[in-house]
Amino acid sequence: MPQHPAPLSQYSLFRSCDLDEARERVAAVFCPHRLETMGARALFDARHHHLPGQRLSLNYIEYGARTLIAPGELEDFYLLQIPLEGGAEITNGRDSYLSTPEQAAVLNPHLPTRMVWEAGTRQVLVQIARRAMQDHLAAELGGPSDRPLTFHGPLDLTSGPGAALRRMVLWLVAEADAGAPPIGPGLMARQIEGTVLSGLLESHRHDHADLLSRRRSAPRPRHLRLAEGFIEANLDKPLTIEDMAAAAGISPRALQMTFRQHRGTTPLGFWRDQRLARAHAELSAGAPGTRVTDVALRWGFGHFGRFSEIYRARYGLSPRDTLRAAGGKDDATDGRRL
Repeated sequence: MPQHPAPLSQYSLFRSCDLDEARERVAAVFCPHRLETMGARALFDARHHHLPGQRLSLNYIEYGARTLIAPGELEDFYLLQIPLEGGAEITNGRDSYLSTPEQAAVLNPHLPTRMVWEAGTRQVLVQIARRAMQDHLAAELGGPSDRPLTFHGPLDLTSGPGAALRRMVLWLVAEADAGAPPIGPGLMARQIEGTVLSGLLESHRHDHADLLSRRRSAPRPRHLRLAEGFIEANLDKPLTIEDMAAAAGISPRALQMTFRQHRGTTPLGFWRDQRLARAHAELSAGAPGTRVTDVALRWGFGHFGRFSEIYRARYGLSPRDTLRAAGGKDDATDGRRL
């Protein structure tokens, strides 16, 4: 059977059968670590592909042989490891578990790490800057935390938010492999990265979950309630920040600060997210005669390629695939990729 290229193959850093070279090349991206082969003799054939972004990077790594990796504390980054094949024995602080294609590993930077990758293990890894993760958490909480964010145990990839996060990460990889890397410079790339960070906070167990839950359920300030009510009542209309501020009875700058503090986004970002949610609900219903282009236009997304990108980043499927999964059929024939 023909062999398909490894993920992120356009962003190859190295491929080597030399243990010392592999250790040094991987350490240049991550951190110094102990790297040894274990058990029966097997072909050590390491490769590392790396696509950097603003706050995170996408990586693909395989070693071939059964391999011990012991970096101690990662210090500067969190690491999400999604096995595509094989598995790894993970120890991060007091947590010890087996990571497989059904459950990912999330490594905390402030706890010592030791791993054993089984022979033939292939993984996609998302390296997230520690400062970026803490800043994102602070935006969600409305202020900085007095302790480091700590994730617990393996991340379930088979259902719910964990499955959605896996689809999102693999979509990012697929887009990069298709020649359209979704992370890098630019505002849209930063928003996509933010979605990944939010997805990790939502999908995995961590020690700030109760604080986030209380924050999200806290009473909203009057100005915020007025603005959100106005936005939700006018989702199908073109709005400006001035329209929203007038409805809330405060200045545009004050409204921006209110949304940042209580919602971790901007008024226009909230407006876009609400329209995206309405489009998702309509596509998920799969009513007869539903067309993706009509749904996109109805909710104010005139740029179909951009709509497809932000939709897939949020929900892990394209708009058209969502409609098909719901049993609907998109009758559009214009060939646009949605």
